[in-house]
Amino acid sequence: QVQLVESGGGLVQAGGSLRLSCVASGRTFSNYGMGWFRQAPGKERDFVAAINWSGSRTYYADSVKGRFTISRDNAKNTMYLHMNSLKPEDTDVYYCATRQSYSGSSSENEYDYWGQGTQVTVSS
Repeated sequence: QVQLVESGGGLVQAGGSLRLSCVASGRTFSNYGMGWFRQAPGKERDFVAAINWSGSRTYYADSVKGRFTISRDNAKNTMYLHMNSLKPEDTDVYYCATRQSYSGSSSENEYDYWGQGTQVTVSS
């Protein structure tokens, strides 16, 4: 059984930084693409960033490009999302996901396992 566990969320002031982590188990982590998504209550889940199996290719939503960095450490079965210059509109529950492919994807329908989410709140 594949499990994904996010951590690192919290409350931060606008302009601040956070680092989210996603630890995976139950699958050979280094074989699969992964992604970060976010969702506000009552809204659709939005793509944030994705990364391929090796970390050599990354993809970002326009809204976070230049502020967020996705990375992974396959030796630790962990993916990260470094978030800088946070804005109040970044407030959401952030989810990590993995898919049955070497590449990442911006489409949530292409991911088959999800974490439980971690809350990020940015105050103005």
